[in-house]
Amino acid sequence: MNTITHVPVGRFAPSPTGRMHLGNLLTALVSWLSVRSRGGNWILRIEDLDPQRSKADYARQIEEDLLWLGLDWDEGGLADRGEAGPYSQSRRGELYEAALGRLRDAGLVYPCRCTRADLNATQAPHASDGRTLYTGRCRPEGLPRQVDWGDGRSSVRLYVGDEPEVEFTDGVFGRQRVSLQCECGDYVVRRADGAWAYQLAVVVDDALMGVTEVVRGCDLLGSAAQQIALHRVLGYEPPEYVHLPLVCNAAGQRLSKRDPQMALDALRSRYTAREIIGMLGRLAGINPTGEPCTPEDLLQRFTLSAIPRVESVTCG
Repeated sequence: MNTITHVPVGRFAPSPTGRMHLGNLLTALVSWLSVRSRGGNWILRIEDLDPQRSKADYARQIEEDLLWLGLDWDEGGLADRGEAGPYSQSRRGELYEAALGRLRDAGLVYPCRCTRADLNATQAPHASDGRTLYTGRCRPEGLPRQVDWGDGRSSVRLYVGDEPEVEFTDGVFGRQRVSLQCECGDYVVRRADGAWAYQLAVVVDDALMGVTEVVRGCDLLGSAAQQIALHRVLGYEPPEYVHLPLVCNAAGQRLSKRDPQMALDALRSRYTAREIIGMLGRLAGINPTGEPCTPEDLLQRFTLSAIPRVESVTCG
């Protein structure tokens, strides 16, 4: 179980796959303000599970950019400051392996040998948004479950179980009720190529680092229920979740690291750190005029209730 903490613990967990943009920075600022306004601690964790796209130079630039903006952290970063390290996911494989072993011993996971073609042929479309639902093609039947792990070259799926719904209250979007059986079915915790799935890695990291609040974009709101369920089966207390509107450009397009005009290096050539923080404060609903300011200037104004309850905001 988690160690009881008496202070809020937040985290910013960027992927070092390019320069940050205003959407990444809005997440960082709101997370920082939320825990700092309550006397809490802030962790910088590097989510570099993708070895092909993750670069050490980007991780170093993330740190430099955060400090330039005035966003400091108490634990983590490339220096691994703190007792819950390492703070880069690429070096936490043994911890994920241990968690997967617990799930395997408890009979909560099974190998899935479905190819992409199999999944496309057998998955049922989700009724509301076109997403697909895993139908349990490889799920063993009966109890006790007889699982043949074979040569280990299969993905590993977590049994969703019979829990009718996962309920939680999001800090921005309010009460959520999700049926995992209807939304996704059994989901992958380790890929067939041996790479760790985001769902498992982020749950283990948040739990072992004592994170009590997760702030991120609302594109991940749909995965919160999966992570809460995984926290519970591993015996962890789930954190609180705060999902933010996605930041779009003037044309209404979601910002991307592939958009060089909105990357932080381009922004730094046109704006001061105070101007950028002022823009972000406007997007968060706590700096209506967008006047230049520092993160500390926004601490007294910060409230989650000010954040627009919409799917996107425009930075243009």
